[in-house]
Amino acid sequence: MFASNAVELVGNHPKFVKAMEFARNIAVTKAPVLISGEAGTGKRAIAQYIHNNSVRKNGPFNVVDCSSDPVEVENEVLGYRDDETGKFHRGILERSNGGTVIFANIDAIDEKFQKRLFTILQELPDYEIDVRVMATTTKNLSKYVGAGRFHRALYTYFSSSQINMIPLRERGSDIEVIADYYLRTIGSLNGANFAMNDEAKNKIATYYWTHNVTELKSVLENASKNSKAGLIDLNAIEMGERKAETQVLESDEDGFKLMSLRDAEMLLIKKALIHTSENRTQAAKILGVSIRTLRNKINEYRQDGNNFFVNLR
Repeated sequence: MFASNAVELVGNHPKFVKAMEFARNIAVTKAPVLISGEAGTGKRAIAQYIHNNSVRKNGPFNVVDCSSDPVEVENEVLGYRDDETGKFHRGILERSNGGTVIFANIDAIDEKFQKRLFTILQELPDYEIDVRVMATTTKNLSKYVGAGRFHRALYTYFSSSQINMIPLRERGSDIEVIADYYLRTIGSLNGANFAMNDEAKNKIATYYWTHNVTELKSVLENASKNSKAGLIDLNAIEMGERKAETQVLESDEDGFKLMSLRDAEMLLIKKALIHTSENRTQAAKILGVSIRTLRNKINEYRQDGNNFFVNLR
């Protein structure tokens, strides 16, 4: 079993072990790395693992979220001068000299800034800036390149060393291994021992984990609070439809904001599209509707001016 408690990477699945072994080997180099995978699979954790196992481990480890406002992202990378005080704030690359910078969600970076970023990364040695750069994405960047949505040179710069994080639902027995790890961690923090019965184990083993390890951790944290004498059974586990039902039942007391059926439908479609990297055929299968129905819904939301669907390609 490959385990790294410091960044919560645990498992036995061959693809996971292969990814960790590659990360360990690449850590000793200066090569840029592209880490891809669905939300919650541990992309940032494995980036932290690479940093921790490199000669830069005592240096800065900073992250810029490329899905933020384009102007904010550019300011964070290049630095900016405060209009009120006149003080110049150094960019993340300069601040991270001797360490590591992660470009999270690099697929979302403004298309106009992509070419400039590539030039900047190429010229870092000229400014005596020594940083290890990595990028994470939930998308298939090669398809983005083919569609003209991502600068080919920037993709090549990162993708020469690439790690793909396998979805939790494809990791078989790893799900129980990871669950046991988190329950031990939760127990040590609370001075308690937690264990799942067979029904609970089967439930988590067969559940479709849309948000992967992140979602599993959240479910187990809640289950530990609902458990009786440390035993986690089906009654203690809240996820999927049962979790939604619980939220509705508790809405009056906890202030849960209910939404209209239409808004809920739009949110569900959006999440399905994000989950499938905007593959409409796959999204339609997950939602249980025809591709024509999904297409009509997307056009409907576009006409309403919803930003996500307006920008959807």
